Amino acid sequence: MADIINPENEADLQSQIEEVEALSSIYGDEWCVIDEASRIFCIKVSNDMEEPKLTACLQIILPLDYPSAAPPIYQINASWLRGPERAKLANSLEDLYVEHVGESILYLWVEKIREFLVEKPQSSETVDQPEKVNMTAEEEVDDDEDMQDFRNLRLNTENAHLFMDHAKDEEMPPIKHGNTITDRRSTFQPHLAPIVTPRQVKMVLEKLYENKKIASATHNIYAYRIYCEDKHSFLQDCEDDGETAAGGRLLHLLQILDVRNVIVVVSRWYGGILLGPDRFKHINNCARNILVEEGYTASTDEATKSGGKTKRPKNKKTK
Repeated sequence: MADIINPENEADLQSQIEEVEALSSIYGDEWCVIDEASRIFCIKVSNDMEEPKLTACLQIILPLDYPSAAPPIYQINASWLRGPERAKLANSLEDLYVEHVGESILYLWVEKIREFLVEKPQSSETVDQPEKVNMTAEEEVDDDEDMQDFRNLRLNTENAHLFMDHAKDEEMPPIKHGNTITDRRSTFQPHLAPIVTPRQVKMVLEKLYENKKIASATHNIYAYRIYCEDKHSFLQDCEDDGETAAGGRLLHLLQILDVRNVIVVVSRWYGGILLGPDRFKHINNCARNILVEEGYTASTDEATKSGGKTKRPKNKKTK
């Protein structure tokens, strides 16, 4: 359904058109139009135009009242980008917006991200292989696992309107922490929170990263599903955080269990010993255990007694 353009938004729309045309001209093939009608775009940013070693995908949704009264809604996708670094980059983008309120900001954001990528290898201990900053050595033995291309991380345009919510009165969902699983010095711990909006996803992740132990985890893999009543469809996404394919597997588990309105995060602290495929088993077992504990799905025994069917998950509401 197309947006209704009010007269006061016409100037903003014209500014957006001019900004998009300029960015398309400047960045060429790196600039991608996902859904022009919904004003959803993405750009692949690299630290070196000739020989890129670090890349990130910046996804953008332009609200009707951008740039005059609202900032772009954005998401940064990069498997190597860790929690504290992600927060640092996000803060720098938000600071830029505050400095330039009412102005077109996308070019400054893109170049800020590029500047961040250029500086990244200089402060990393793995200068020769910056693209593996947040990956364990296990990634080197999993050559058959395909790295996610940024095009596969595009926003679900059918549900893009949900990201336009700027409500400031949403409460922080309660976060539950599950029992750990330890194997060969690697430790896995699940975290879960009920959610009903994309904004709450961000709130939960930010709250988790305030915990120094969780922020220091080698990987914080997550997946979430939000059921959209009006469209009878799901808004869902996942993040590997450097553990290639783990986010997709976690999301697949949520789909199989048919759980909804929930985000599950699994933290992994790498112990120095390769686990191979067992690491995916532990990630999913952690996730399933906390989903059972919080009543989102039945245990294996309960499912067997009920004829092998998983019970319908509860639509938990944030208090």
